[in-house]
Amino acid sequence: MNFLIIITLILVIISFIRDRGKTINGLKIAIKKFINISISFLVMLILVSLVLFFIPGNMISKYLSNGNKYVGILIALLFGSITMMPGFIAFPLSGILKQNGVLFMIISAFTTTLMMVGVLTFPVEKKYFGTKVAVLRNAVGFFIALIVSISTGIFFGEMF
Repeated sequence: MNFLIIITLILVIISFIRDRGKTINGLKIAIKKFINISISFLVMLILVSLVLFFIPGNMISKYLSNGNKYVGILIALLFGSITMMPGFIAFPLSGILKQNGVLFMIISAFTTTLMMVGVLTFPVEKKYFGTKVAVLRNAVGFFIALIVSISTGIFFGEMF
């Protein structure tokens, strides 16, 4: 990460030396875009926090380990698709689910959709990427999560 920061700073300095006006104008545009994205990201983060507040880990575990593992996978895919969250939140939640007896394939379906699919984040994605790209990205993420779940179930002997 430090390498990228150093390279970026060097390139900005070179750009500044070559054409101050364009560099300053580009930095102003970048700052405006960063602020706009930060506001959208903050709104998304608040929505994710509210969902996690109202749906505690024990309740999620209860629904995911209801006895039928295939229904559990479908519920995990749907629950995980509601919101998008980063790994530093999803993985500790996965640990809680494992402690409560949820199968690995169900956990993998849940965490993969948590990090790759987002119904609550769809408006933000639609705004920046367009409807077609946002729908396609979420659909592909959903099917990848299903494949990961099935693969995990086969690998850990939970599928059959």
